[in-house]
Amino acid sequence: MSPFDPSDPSDPAGSPDASAPFGTRLRHAMDARGPLCVGIDPHASLLRDWGLGDDIAALERFSRTTVEALADRVAALKPQSAFYERFGSRGIAVLERTVEDARAAGALVVLDAKRGDIGSTMSAYAETFLSKGAPLFADALTVSPYLGYGSLRPAVDLARENGAGLFVLALTSNPEGAEVQHARGADGRTVGAGVLAHLAAENAPEIAGGAPLGSFGAVVGATLGDLSSYDLAVDGPLLAPGIGAQGATPADLPGVFGRAVRNVVPSVSRGVLRHGPDVTALRTSAARFAEEIREALGEG
Repeated sequence: MSPFDPSDPSDPAGSPDASAPFGTRLRHAMDARGPLCVGIDPHASLLRDWGLGDDIAALERFSRTTVEALADRVAALKPQSAFYERFGSRGIAVLERTVEDARAAGALVVLDAKRGDIGSTMSAYAETFLSKGAPLFADALTVSPYLGYGSLRPAVDLARENGAGLFVLALTSNPEGAEVQHARGADGRTVGAGVLAHLAAENAPEIAGGAPLGSFGAVVGATLGDLSSYDLAVDGPLLAPGIGAQGATPADLPGVFGRAVRNVVPSVSRGVLRHGPDVTALRTSAARFAEEIREALGEG
């Protein structure tokens, strides 16, 4: 089979050590399994579509089935923390098992929690998700820089220390984001462009050391159209939600991301998950998206 075929659960030789920086591990995973991240979003309507109730048993089955179907063959899985938190402590326990099982099966886990705060509170968030041995330790975490990029320093430092990564909200696809992200500072630069510049600086030491990809990435919506006015070449991954149900297609990626497109990690949620709970159907859908993305990127 092709080494990019997500229907093949084996990884080729040469997989980096588990202690390697997140960017290095992610680059290998995308090259080996295809550049696809599948979101795990157990919202109530999707649970109903699976013929499940809106309760903890349904949450457990949904999560377990998605991990069983995909964790050994896609590059990354992205659980959305909010859909687990709404069930309280029992939901968090399911999230802990989901993260642990997905990582054990070979997927990189991007925990979509969009945390952002200041001082000791940001440090506590960092310890929750980025400390080795913590119940919710993940390979990467989504974070918000809109209390000032410097407020993320505890997360940046702990991620670097533990070989984890961050995806920082930069140019999101929701219409409300523009009022902040496209606002211009005294230097004439937009807020979003400033976030991208900070990430390029964070990645510079890893790239200088020979890493194929930095560990500090941006969240950039795949639905945003032409972004040529922004320098997306931050030497780190670009997590791109919006493929599938939100309207973007793999064919849109080169036009949105330009020369940075090889570092894009397209994220699909409902486009894959709507085929559950049938494991084969989930795998077939993920494989189809991965192949379409490869072809769009000229890697077919």
